[in-house]
Amino acid sequence: MELGNLKPSESKIEKKRVGRGIGSGLGKTSGRGHKGQKARSGGGVRRGFEGGQTPLYRRLPKRGFTNIHSKNYTEVTLKMLNKATTEEVTAESLIKDGIIRKENDGIVVIATGKLEKKVNVKAIRVTAKAKEEIEKLGGKVEVVKVV
Repeated sequence: MELGNLKPSESKIEKKRVGRGIGSGLGKTSGRGHKGQKARSGGGVRRGFEGGQTPLYRRLPKRGFTNIHSKNYTEVTLKMLNKATTEEVTAESLIKDGIIRKENDGIVVIATGKLEKKVNVKAIRVTAKAKEEIEKLGGKVEVVKVV
């Protein structure tokens, strides 16, 4: 036996057998009590049901506005670009290197931190300060359009 071969033991709890006579302790009403909605077969109430009273999710006012055309960009800092393994930095290469988890609607490079190596960046948007920092070290910035 080794640490990698360990697994939890089989469950020793047996299935509860209800409705098998009064001697079992779970006969007659089978642990459901007497009458009522929860005693019936298929009985019970849905989530959020408050006994017929208007539920909380309907009593609270609906507020705000959700723009269905809004974009969710992934921000990449200059400090994060230092961890890139390739000189050609794209969203795919950043995901492969584990720097970002997902691209969302594209990546935006912002000038936070200090860039220490030459990189060629392909992004949806690059701030003016970030572009200046990248080009100062001999890198290139290419703004790509979303498909």
